[in-house]
Amino acid sequence: MSDHPHDREAVAALDALRAALAAHGLTLPSLDLHPLSYAGRYDSPPLITLGNCNPATAQRLADVLRAAR
Repeated sequence: MSDHPHDREAVAALDALRAALAAHGLTLPSLDLHPLSYAGRYDSPPLITLGNCNPATAQRLADVLRAAR
């Protein structure tokens, strides 16, 4: 973990998102903290990169979100 002031918040959100996706059988391979967010000192948490996925994963994610309405 870095010394970024919002590091714990960002890592907790990332872990929660990974777990929620996994509960629906989804994995976003590029899901991670956005490294350039650490380049400066901001009053907000680092960004989370959702990244790339294949069309089947994108469709599954859309299906899960649609069903959750």
